[in-house]
Order: sequence, then structure tokens, then C-alpha cells
Amino acid sequence: MMVTKLDYFEDMLKLQSKTTILSYIKGEDDRHALVLESTIFHPQGGGQPADTGFIQLADSDSDSKFVVQDVRSKDGIVFHYGFVENSGGELETKLEKGKEVLLYVDESRRKLNSRLHSAGHLLDMCMQKVGLGHLEPSKGYHFPDGPYVEYKGTVPQNEMQSKQKDIELDANALISEGGKVSATVLPYKEASELCGGSLPDYISKESTPRIVKLGNSPGCPCGGTHVSDLSEIGSLKVSQIRSKKGLTKVFYNVGS
Repeated sequence: MMVTKLDYFEDMLKLQSKTTILSYIKGEDDRHALVLESTIFHPQGGGQPADTGFIQLADSDSDSKFVVQDVRSKDGIVFHYGFVENSGGELETKLEKGKEVLLYVDESRRKLNSRLHSAGHLLDMCMQKVGLGHLEPSKGYHFPDGPYVEYKGTVPQNEMQSKQKDIELDANALISEGGKVSATVLPYKEASELCGGSLPDYISKESTPRIVKLGNSPGCPCGGTHVSDLSEIGSLKVSQIRSKKGLTKVFYNVGS
């Protein structure tokens, strides 16, 4: 099966699109999946939850739809998991290879996921500014239920409270100031230059990485969705910093 084209890679604000069905898989657990030529649905991964929404046949006046509950990617193929609603069995027979469909992503969920993901990247910028640049980002969890960014290295116990306050002040100053957020797929050499001269080892030198850049900061490789301007994050609250076993977690959330 051919690799799914990720339309959100190029346009993160696009919440509706048209594409073609490649296959409709009926799972044993009543969890069915649509595989499409291209998608605007972000699959769960890179610390970001999956988009939800629905899919309808392009040539139908019916209100029946395929409700997308979960999206996953495996070997470059994106699977849209869900169920058929308001169909009476009719839609299932029409979800076949070659049929054109319309995609609709849930806007409020996407916006929150994008704000949380951009806020996680913003924390990385602030760590440099408050004297914690020696901590190396290792993992991000940008889900609404307790988002955090994990770093290799520790913060002394007696500095935690003041650093927590400094990071939050710095982040909110950058949000107030605003700054363009861009995502670009680039040749390896250009991507490396945009990221301060080097890229993580897991990125192949033969690849064309997608680089996300916040304001004037160096870029970093990322496959997620983001706000188009830092001001759209709203506000950022750092709720806790925890250092344990050589790792530091900075817990945060976003406000309106």
C-alpha cells in the first residue's frame, strides 16, 4: 500500500480537504479503518494526540458519515479508526477504493493540541534564557491531561522554585510579543543549518526533515501541528519542575 501524503505537513490550518479512499478495513473488534491517499488528520505520535472528526462521501447528500475516533500511522500509512453513523448499513457498501471523500477535522481539539505542542517547544527556548541550556530535551508529552517536557540533566532543589517562575515569566513575555511559527520540509543540510548546525542522530542524512521554527529561535525537527503565531498560545503556566534519576520534567499548561 502506498504511503499516505500528509497534507497538514504543508498547511497546519487546513481543517477540511478532499481525497480518495485506498482501502476500508473492517476490524474484528468492530473497529474499522479507512486508509486514504492523503490526510489532514494528525495521527497520534511525537507526543501529540490524534485528531478526531469525520469523513463523508463527496458525491452523497446523505448525513451518514464515518466518525474518526483515533488516527495511527504505521510504516508511513495512516489508519483512520472509527465507526459509521446514520447509515443503516448503506455507507459501508460505498466506502471502497477509488471513491472520493471529504475530510473534516475537529477544530477545537486541533487548536488545543497545536497550542500545547507549540507551548512545549516554547519551553525549550526559555530553558536557554533562564540558564538551563545545559538540559537537553529528550521527550515531550503534549496531551491535555498533564503536559510536560522531559530533559536530560537535573536542576538543583534550591533553584527549582525560582527557575519555575523565571521560565513562566519568560514564556509569557514571548507569547505577548508574538512571533511567526513556520514548518518547512527541507534538504538535510539546510535543515541542519536552521537548527543551529546539527540535527539529532536519529534523522537520516538522506532524509528531508520537517523543521518547525518559533519566532527568531533556531528551528527543530517536528512532525506535529502548531499555532501560526506565538500569541495564539494564549498564556503558559509552569505548574511544577521535577528532577529525578538524571532527568528533569517541566509540567505546564496553556490558558486563554
